[in-house]
Amino acid sequence: MSNGTGTGADDRGLFEGLVADGFFPLALTGVALAGAGGFALFLSATGHFLPHDVAYLGLDAAQLSRAGNQRLVNFMFHDRAAFGGSLLAVGLFYLWLTEFPLRRGEGWAWWTLALSGASGFGSFLSYLGYGYLDTWHGLATLVLLPVFVIGMIRTRRTLQGDRSWRVLFRPPAWGKPGARLFWGRALLLTYGGGLVAAGITISFVGMTTVFVDTDLNYIGLTRLEICGVSDRLLPVIAHDRAGFGGGLLSIGLMVIVIVRHAAITRSFLQVMLLSGGAGFLAAIGVHFAVGYLNLWHLAPAIIGAGIFFTGWLLTWSDRVGRVSRQSGTKVA
Repeated sequence: MSNGTGTGADDRGLFEGLVADGFFPLALTGVALAGAGGFALFLSATGHFLPHDVAYLGLDAAQLSRAGNQRLVNFMFHDRAAFGGSLLAVGLFYLWLTEFPLRRGEGWAWWTLALSGASGFGSFLSYLGYGYLDTWHGLATLVLLPVFVIGMIRTRRTLQGDRSWRVLFRPPAWGKPGARLFWGRALLLTYGGGLVAAGITISFVGMTTVFVDTDLNYIGLTRLEICGVSDRLLPVIAHDRAGFGGGLLSIGLMVIVIVRHAAITRSFLQVMLLSGGAGFLAAIGVHFAVGYLNLWHLAPAIIGAGIFFTGWLLTWSDRVGRVSRQSGTKVA
């Protein structure tokens, strides 16, 4: 009688099959981060705080608007929408890194995920600077971190060639780039460096002063008046700011390494455009939605968007030209 296994049958368990090479856990991490970002954008668009925020503050959005003013509420949603856009961008990069360069065994992709994970998950500690423990965020971190770590441990076995961190600093063998590709990469690297600087700055502000002058001018309340509405507002707002800063830092580190090491493929251009578009649409668009239109405040994001899209277009046009020359046809 047959035992039902058969010669050559795959008799692994379900869990073993899913985590064996580590790619599924890392892809799941990317999906979870992108989903969390989309959820944050949805809550901001619909004007709702999370239940544990309401429980901590003792106020929902409508009650806070009456106790303070509507611009105070809008300011909080502006922070959360920007954070949601950064999470969406991080999740997209995780998915691309996992499916393309990491699946080919490229060590720089593994170390890019390691850098991003350390900065992203590590930024959770910065949330505690003002004493607010976001229980939902804490639970999500506790659940997602082991998934990410399992994926990193398993995929490390699949790397080809040098597995050390030094691979990040070795020049890629792309040959001499043309002018458009050179300037395209240079602008995208500048964009990545700007994100790192912005992430560090915003995280520092979140853990210290919480607000800059333009924030208070928009809200129409002093820091002392905001504390008078509720002494628990500052910890919640500081948490949101530190989270957004951590997201920008994580994206910036990934962009720098990816632009330096990745081949300019169709998937590279797509993920770069999708992540950058999502981040800038959320970070800049929310300011128009809530009426926070101070040019000095918006200038870094607008300049960053200009650098990013110019760099992307130069890189895209170089690839189109190369593919067209190789095939002898025009590429759309």
